[in-house]
Amino acid sequence: MAGYEEISDQEKVRIAKDFIVHAPPGEFNEVFNDVRILVNDDKLLKEGAAPAFIQYNKDQFTTVKVGEQQTLVTEFGDLGNNRFLDPSSKQSFKFDHLRKEASEFSEVDSDSRAEPWRLALDEALAKYRDDYYKNGVTAVYGKSSGDSITLVACIEDHKFEPNNYWNGRWRSQWSITFQPSGGNTEARGNFKVQVHYYEDGNVQLVSHKDVKEQINVSNEEDTANALVKVIGEQEGSYQTSLTEDYGTMSETTFKALRRQLPLTRTKIDWNKIASYKVGQELKGD
Repeated sequence: MAGYEEISDQEKVRIAKDFIVHAPPGEFNEVFNDVRILVNDDKLLKEGAAPAFIQYNKDQFTTVKVGEQQTLVTEFGDLGNNRFLDPSSKQSFKFDHLRKEASEFSEVDSDSRAEPWRLALDEALAKYRDDYYKNGVTAVYGKSSGDSITLVACIEDHKFEPNNYWNGRWRSQWSITFQPSGGNTEARGNFKVQVHYYEDGNVQLVSHKDVKEQINVSNEEDTANALVKVIGEQEGSYQTSLTEDYGTMSETTFKALRRQLPLTRTKIDWNKIASYKVGQELKGD
């Protein structure tokens, strides 16, 4: 087309990958289909953008069914060659990053030193999940190295409402490294919230927070309960602050984004906004 410079296949792939890794939760297929039209070369897209599919699913804690339960696709369970670990069922599986399906299941050996600690945390976290995350899925990973054990707990919950033009996802991960002999250790947590609202517009809420907290390591059960207590307190505090911040934004930030004077050259009384006849009051001459 006159006036436009043809971009290279390499640049097409770069742009496609950027779109894909930033796809809002629950909208991967829509973004992929749009990118597919733009690239107009299925072979190029699938071969060039394959790493982006993998990154997206791991970053989003994509859920997948393994047997009668669900687990998460995460970097902590990545075994290479598109195979992932379900630590709860002690199975590995091949994951199709486009279809979001698991296949080719195989039993795996667990880390014998870490497994009792992992199992205790898995059970305690499942109770917490059932109490606070209606559709939540959890995965707890454990491994030993030398005298230390590392546990990583992941939580995902989402609600997709495309008919109402919004989708949202919660992700959090917690990790501790400790010696089974006991003592204090640092628990590190990370929370991520992403919500996309797109009715007559395009608005996203993206928020994240890192936290650290000391916990006491004793036996498996008490350590698991101590960590889950910290998880509940920190996540509850974060979610409360998000609600409060959103209320403040509704009263301040969103108003500031609007022009000071509408086309009528008269300031809007925001306390009476519900009573305005928008079509008439804001109509220009």
